[in-house]
Amino acid sequence: MQKTDIGKKLYDYQMEDLNLIFERFEKCPPDYNLLYQLPTGGGKTVIFSEIARRYIEMTGKKVLILTHRIELCGQTSRMLTEFNVKNKIIDSKVKELPDQNQYDCFVAMVETLNNRLNDEVVSFPNVALVIVDEAHYNSFRKLFKFFKNCFILGVTATPLSSNIKLPMHEIYNELIVGRTISFLVKNGFLAKATTYSYDVRLGSLKLGINGDYTVKSSEVLYSSSRMQNKLLYAYEQRAKGKKTLIFNNGILTSKHVYETFNYVGYKVRHLDNTANKKERREILKWFKNTPGAILTSVSILTTGFDEPSIETIILNRATRSLSLYFQMVGRGSRVFNDTKNFDIIDLGNNAARFGLWENGVDWQRIFKNPNMFLENLITDEEIERNFKYKMPDELREEFKKTENVGFDIDEENEKVKREGLRSFTVLDRAIDQHAEMVIENSDDLITALTKLRLLDDDIHDRVRRYCYCICKSTKNYREWAQEEYKRKLKKKVMAEY
Repeated sequence: MQKTDIGKKLYDYQMEDLNLIFERFEKCPPDYNLLYQLPTGGGKTVIFSEIARRYIEMTGKKVLILTHRIELCGQTSRMLTEFNVKNKIIDSKVKELPDQNQYDCFVAMVETLNNRLNDEVVSFPNVALVIVDEAHYNSFRKLFKFFKNCFILGVTATPLSSNIKLPMHEIYNELIVGRTISFLVKNGFLAKATTYSYDVRLGSLKLGINGDYTVKSSEVLYSSSRMQNKLLYAYEQRAKGKKTLIFNNGILTSKHVYETFNYVGYKVRHLDNTANKKERREILKWFKNTPGAILTSVSILTTGFDEPSIETIILNRATRSLSLYFQMVGRGSRVFNDTKNFDIIDLGNNAARFGLWENGVDWQRIFKNPNMFLENLITDEEIERNFKYKMPDELREEFKKTENVGFDIDEENEKVKREGLRSFTVLDRAIDQHAEMVIENSDDLITALTKLRLLDDDIHDRVRRYCYCICKSTKNYREWAQEEYKRKLKKKVMAEY
């Protein structure tokens, strides 16, 4: 840890990155566009606040910092003040800047500043450095034409554009990559994550023009009773009693989540972008001060929100946005008191799509070839094909008399082909094994029928894998095969009693 000239402490890795950036200030032309990446929780605001302070001191020029949310404006302004940088927030209340000479740094919302510049009511003749926070958002680009002769420093945890048609390498000349998540975790700067993934069938989701799943199709899937029950089950299995933040892809889904948890008696609140400032402050205060609280939300808390006491992040949605994935998980990565661990419950196959949060990412490659990265993302069909069902521990207890509850559909299919038998023999043998499990662990017919219902997920997985084996992937065929499986299984079990 090193002290700055004003006594603020920066860690060694932060100082190393800061020095690299200042090397670019010295060696590159004054209109150079530089991008800097550092994971959420790594201290980007601290770093660029010290950059602003030192730059102003060294050059005598002014600095402008751009943000896309009002909460980030306030956070940035307060941090700058801690660094003794005299700054002013340009929000909707600021129509002109007659007092511009009294400040060395300005913090502005994108839309507000864009309106003032287009109306020609403000200008920044003495600004030489523009710092763009959360630079992967494309809303900033429209402002760059006003600062053609300025050094632009973009800062982000994920240097992958939010718009696939506007890659970041077309705007920024170079990317500097900071320390990795694994480094920050290993050295105690970020909490260690444990990820629990649950198989989710995403075949009903539709992609929108932005390349991510549509809210409408997500609402249909995640508002269903099946997914609400899966969410509640996952919470009770992995996160019960822990402070939990749930991310959804639609307001309707989040309200359903609230109703589901509230009905069972859990301490839960719902928050979306329709809440006014007072309501939002009250809900976030409740969440902060309530042990074991559950907050179900819709995107609004992905940036500009820090609550270190969060113990579990639940991704109750699927996304094809790598940036959004890291932003959501990052809300739980802060080290809090003596707690250096947090849990991730993934109900959207996101870890299978992008890799575990702490895994290494080749940001330079993504920066230079974003289309290649996006085109090579694993498909939902591939994820589901590779997923192998594992019976949960509490369900396994219901079949404890059975030594082996697994059944390898792929292996059995190869065996059936070698024997020259019809393909459905695979499922017939799977049905026999399930029937033996139920009968072996039941004393009467009522108990047996109850245990049959516990096998729904296992049956679905067996039928799904069988359909992949025989290349019959239509929805109608899968539904028929599943119903036929259940009919035969029930008949076989009932015959024993």
